[in-house]
Amino acid sequence: MDFLEQLNAQQRQAVTAGIGPVLVLAGPGSGKTRVLTQRIAYLIRSMGARPYQILAVTFTNKAARSMGSRVTDLIGEDAPHQGLWLGTFHAMCARILRSEAEHLPITPNFVIFDDNDQQRVVKAAIRLLDLNDKLYRPVSVHAAISRAKNELIFPKDYPIQTYRDEVVKRIYEQYQSALQNSNAVDFDDLLLYTASLLAEVPAVCEKYAQRFKYILVDEFQDTNLAQYTLLKHLASVHHNLFVVGDPDQSIYRWRGADYRNVQRFEKDYPDTQVILLEQNYRSRQAILDAAMAVIDRNGQRRRKKLFTQRGQGERLIYFEASDDYAEAAYVVDTILQLVASKQFEASECAVMYRTNAQSRLLEEAFLQARLPYRLVGAQRFYGRREVKDVIAYLRLVYNPADEISLERVINLPTRGIGAKTIQTLFTIAHQANAPAASVLFDLTRTEKSSYWSQFSARSASQLAGFGSMFTNWVSLKDTYTVTELFDRILDDIKYQAFISEDGSEEALERWENVEELRRLTTEYEERNLAEFLENVALISDQDTLAEGQNIPTLLTLHAAKGLEFGAVFIVGLDDGILPHTRSFDEPEEMDEERRLFYVGITRAKDRLYLVRSTRRGGRGYSEDTYPSRFLDDIPAEMLNGRSRGGRSQRSSARVDTGWTLPPPPKPALIIEHKYPIGTRVNHPTWGEGTILESRIQDEDEILAVNFKVFGLKRLGASLAKLTILKKS
Repeated sequence: MDFLEQLNAQQRQAVTAGIGPVLVLAGPGSGKTRVLTQRIAYLIRSMGARPYQILAVTFTNKAARSMGSRVTDLIGEDAPHQGLWLGTFHAMCARILRSEAEHLPITPNFVIFDDNDQQRVVKAAIRLLDLNDKLYRPVSVHAAISRAKNELIFPKDYPIQTYRDEVVKRIYEQYQSALQNSNAVDFDDLLLYTASLLAEVPAVCEKYAQRFKYILVDEFQDTNLAQYTLLKHLASVHHNLFVVGDPDQSIYRWRGADYRNVQRFEKDYPDTQVILLEQNYRSRQAILDAAMAVIDRNGQRRRKKLFTQRGQGERLIYFEASDDYAEAAYVVDTILQLVASKQFEASECAVMYRTNAQSRLLEEAFLQARLPYRLVGAQRFYGRREVKDVIAYLRLVYNPADEISLERVINLPTRGIGAKTIQTLFTIAHQANAPAASVLFDLTRTEKSSYWSQFSARSASQLAGFGSMFTNWVSLKDTYTVTELFDRILDDIKYQAFISEDGSEEALERWENVEELRRLTTEYEERNLAEFLENVALISDQDTLAEGQNIPTLLTLHAAKGLEFGAVFIVGLDDGILPHTRSFDEPEEMDEERRLFYVGITRAKDRLYLVRSTRRGGRGYSEDTYPSRFLDDIPAEMLNGRSRGGRSQRSSARVDTGWTLPPPPKPALIIEHKYPIGTRVNHPTWGEGTILESRIQDEDEILAVNFKVFGLKRLGASLAKLTILKKS
């Protein structure tokens, strides 16, 4: 038992806890994996547990492999092969279901459908029910089915409050029937079937509850209702549940994770031993103090006092850039200086942000500085599907002979042009020794077209419809700015509805990526489409290097969970970005945004930079921003840096980073207000709105406009192209 000597007092208390329910609330960097693995070793060595009596559940295969390796080191090579169950929730459930298939509507050799398989089954169900897949988009319907399964709802019990619910229920029934006919399950079924099996077949529940005398769970704060229910059934005999987690790091609510399971655990098991792991082995005390200042504002939580023996460390560095380009440049310049001065290796530096769209300017700044980087948790900005979709449309308008782009977009969003029709189009074009676009253009003449009869009437009509839009875009490319053309194409194809209808976090981030690409087009007001496409092509051809290189890391705050870096930059600390606007009216979501910031802060080991921009939106329709409300939670004495105004004033002491603030703006000219408060206006993209605020700044009139559809926007009148509407 010499490994116990290496534990601190709180860790040792957790590892050696007696029988019964144990809740370990583990702060960031407090050694929770060590506690879990050594708890398994302690159960076997000191409490007489047999490996086959132990079930240890993790959330990722990587975590399971890591724990398995550590357990092997502690108790010997053979122990993991003597019946210890160690794996993910889904792997555990699959194992149970294959053994107990006689009680299920599937056989033991069932297959597990991946995401693509599931989408195909949903699409087939929608077609079979003769439903409109534009009204009932497969992605949206599948998300509703997944939510139902995670709440342990079978098709027959699907709640109906609206007509749409009734239709989704019918699709769910057809979807589930198709899975069973294929002897298949999806990922959610693994949890749903197992929880149902344990609830409805007492003999099976008794079998596994008797076997697993000791159950250990990692990342307990990320469990959903189905997983929590499973654990309760499996622990129903011995009640020896040992769960480790940190509600303050619960950041996956949008996936169904429910940090309140921690509270349910204490309620369901009143005799629970609660043990806090508060000693941090990762960060300096200055970073931990800031993290506690932020997270302590969240209610309904047990407070942890994080401490470390690594020393106080430097104060956090706070920087406000003049715009989002200066923000990106500051980050890159500072990393170059940190590396050049040998304070950190490049691989010890990380840049974190709230949304994937924020990576675009950062990536460009890194490429401009010829500093390689690694992007974690998402494709490079220009490699993302929605970005490639829109660029393909623009490439096609610029060069109608681009058949690669045509093939990508001709049925995107879906407009009834099938693969066979597309193949026929290209075959006819090649036989005529002409671009496929010329055939499309000719088909707009309908029956007068020499190609019309070579397609079915329906296919010819669908191609002609797309050809009409295509022809119009080509006619506009020399008179429209890049932004105007961009807006016109996306409006004509209704692209926002196509990717955003289900309202999921992923869908909303995809639309944010499109908006970020649009912001780039605003920089080409005085330039043309050819220059824009050339710039995009040159950037997108730059490949980041593979893992293992000594390079900085770019990643979202969600992707940062479980990682650590010597120097961390958290950028975009503006209200509306972090916290995100979607959380403003939802207290639960606001609490999660605060937890997300807390996770980012606690990734830093030695140096933390908090960075924001006073104006954002590129060099086109830029808007004033306000500092993140979370910055107010960090006392000024914890920060080095300076503020140029905003919600609160920061310490005027400024760290010497080598970065020079931009010179103060020239005095504003005295100009008149053109748009008084209450004026009704129309914007070429955002439609009708009302002026809520007007002020003169930097030789321009800065407006706050409430648009009927798009909500509040701040913009400069000189660039906004607003039209004043007459009073009705």
